[in-house]
Amino acid sequence: MKNGNISTGIVGVTPGEGWASVTHVPALQHLPGYALTGVANSSLASSQKAAETFAIPKAFPDAAALCADPDIDLVAVTVKVPHHKGLVDMALDAGKMVYCEWPLGNGLAEAEAMAAKARQLGLRTAAGLQARSSPVLRYLRDLINDGYIGEVLSTTLVGSAGINAAVAPQRNIYLYDNQNGANAFTIPFGHTIDALCWILGDFREVAATLAIRRDTFRVQETGEVRPNDTVDQIAVSGVLQGGAVVSAHYRGGVSRGTNLLWEINGTEGDLQITAPLGHIQLAELTLRGGRGDDAELSVMDIPAKYRTVSPDLQGPAVTIAEAYARFSQGAEHDDPLPDFDAAVKTHLLLDAIRRAARTGKTITL
Repeated sequence: MKNGNISTGIVGVTPGEGWASVTHVPALQHLPGYALTGVANSSLASSQKAAETFAIPKAFPDAAALCADPDIDLVAVTVKVPHHKGLVDMALDAGKMVYCEWPLGNGLAEAEAMAAKARQLGLRTAAGLQARSSPVLRYLRDLINDGYIGEVLSTTLVGSAGINAAVAPQRNIYLYDNQNGANAFTIPFGHTIDALCWILGDFREVAATLAIRRDTFRVQETGEVRPNDTVDQIAVSGVLQGGAVVSAHYRGGVSRGTNLLWEINGTEGDLQITAPLGHIQLAELTLRGGRGDDAELSVMDIPAKYRTVSPDLQGPAVTIAEAYARFSQGAEHDDPLPDFDAAVKTHLLLDAIRRAARTGKTITL
């Protein structure tokens, strides 16, 4: 610990672009209880540039040096998915706590191996399923649990992935290669289905259709046409453990209409989440509700107690900051941040959905 704070090092910070620079860095720098101590990129020059830009004290030549530094308590892995396992293993072997972005692994087997390693070493972990830390979704969960809409009968979800569109910038090319484990199915859909289960309960059975409707895409900067082998149509139906019926459809790209619409229908009322994009983990969410004699849904204000981070912090960094704040409360907190084992559970669900789509059968979980 550094001055009583969790000393954190980030692997993968690119000034001006990249997820960590607009989320992890501002989140950690706004939070009490943390000290953003170091950064490691693919070269010392790159690390030094990031350290200078964001006033981070230490720039490391590589991730191994960051993990070996005794001043670092927590390593945040924010690079592309194919590199997660190697970096996480390195940090765990160095005895560090680890926060790893979602998807945890490039497939179920990697995720299971990382979770098993952390368990064996007795090290605390956090998985980047930050939708569970959204003030709006945490309030929604409490409304459901407190009986605002009575018994949940069904839920309907439609979303746009944003990625897997007809045109993509060069930085997103890797999202169109299924071997990389980062695509519309694993990222926006994965985050959203994790949030759905966290709020409404796990699936009892699931059926699915996964389809590639765009087998090519055009690179925005060059006009080059490249192949796509990742699904851009994700249709899932099923039944939750409590009996509620689920219908969920994600599509590639963006819609001129609704890009996120999630409705939850109960015996006493209805709740609805909408957003301008389908990434529930980073979008600005609007909650509406109605019950009893209400003729229509009305916007619901989120009680102040659901937001614990500074109001100066805005945008997608908010849910990341809320996640770090929960992590600092300790593993024994009554609602701990999802760890690697929780991430494996969501990987298992995605694997079951793949099997349902491949076999055309309903999978019992």
